[in-house]
Amino acid sequence: MGAKVVLFMNYVNCKLCPRMCGVDRTAGQRGYCGCPDTALVAKTMLHAWEEPALTGGGTSGAIFFGGCTLGCKYCQNRAISGGPAGKPVNAEQLREMMEDLIDQGAKNIDLVTPTHYLPTILPALEKRLPVPVVYNCGGYERVETVEALDGKVDIYLPDLKYADNRLGKALSGAPDYFEVATAAIREMVRQVGAVQWEGDRVIRGVLIRHLILPGFVDNSLKVLDWIGDTFAPGEVLVSLMRQYTPMGDLPAPLNRRVTDEEYDAVLSWMFLNGLEGFTQEAESAEQAFIPDF
Repeated sequence: MGAKVVLFMNYVNCKLCPRMCGVDRTAGQRGYCGCPDTALVAKTMLHAWEEPALTGGGTSGAIFFGGCTLGCKYCQNRAISGGPAGKPVNAEQLREMMEDLIDQGAKNIDLVTPTHYLPTILPALEKRLPVPVVYNCGGYERVETVEALDGKVDIYLPDLKYADNRLGKALSGAPDYFEVATAAIREMVRQVGAVQWEGDRVIRGVLIRHLILPGFVDNSLKVLDWIGDTFAPGEVLVSLMRQYTPMGDLPAPLNRRVTDEEYDAVLSWMFLNGLEGFTQEAESAEQAFIPDF
C-alpha cells in the first residue's frame, strides 16, 4: 500500500469517497454520508440471492453496512442506507462476524456498501480469509481508495448505474458519476484481472451490475457500450438487473417497474456487445427480495 493511500485512509480528514468532505468524523463531524467514525453493521446473513456464480449454488456471507456515499432516490435499502443505522463494531468484532458466517457455510464474504468504513474494514481483512472477499459497492469510488484494497479483495461487484451524468446528478447527487465509476472499475480489473472460475463458481474477477431504470433505456445501452468497448469478451461479467422496485413517492417514470419491452431491448444490446453474464426474471422486482432490515 503506497504512502499516498495510507495518508487518507482514516476518519480524521475523511476523503474515502469521491465527495472528499474532509470532515473529522472522530470529532463528531458528519460529511455527505452522515456516518460516524465507528463502522455500523445493519445486518449479517447468509444471502442466497446474489448472482449464482458467486456461490455455486450456496450462499454469500453478507455484511450490510449502514449509511451510503451515494443516496440514490430509488434505493431499495433506504432503511439502512439513508442514514447511520446498525450496530457499532470495531475491526476485531467485524472479523469475528466474517468468521462466524464462514462457519455457517458462507462461500464468500460479501461486504455491502463498505467504503465509508474502510479504516475499520481494512484491519479486519489483514489476515487472508479462506473464502473470497466480495466488495459490493455502488461504483462511485475514488481510484486511490480502490488501490488501498489491492490484495485484500478477490471479487469486485460494482454497479455501473449511469452513462448519463445528468441522471447521476438528478438521482444520486453525483454529476461526475460516469467518469469516476469507470476509472474505479478499470482499477478493479487491473488488480484482479480477468474472471477466474473454479467449477461453477467465480473465485476472482469483476462482475459489473447494471440496474435498468424505467424510462431510461438509452442510459443502459450506453453503459453496455462502454463495457463492450473497454473489456475483452469474458474479461468481466455483467449482471443485467431488472429488479427495480418503486420505493416511496417517485415521479414518472420512476414510479413504475421496468417493462418487458424495455428489458428485452437492453438484453438484446448486451448480447450484441458480446457481453457475458447474468440476467433476471421479472419476478425479481418484488419487495419480498429486499432483506428485512
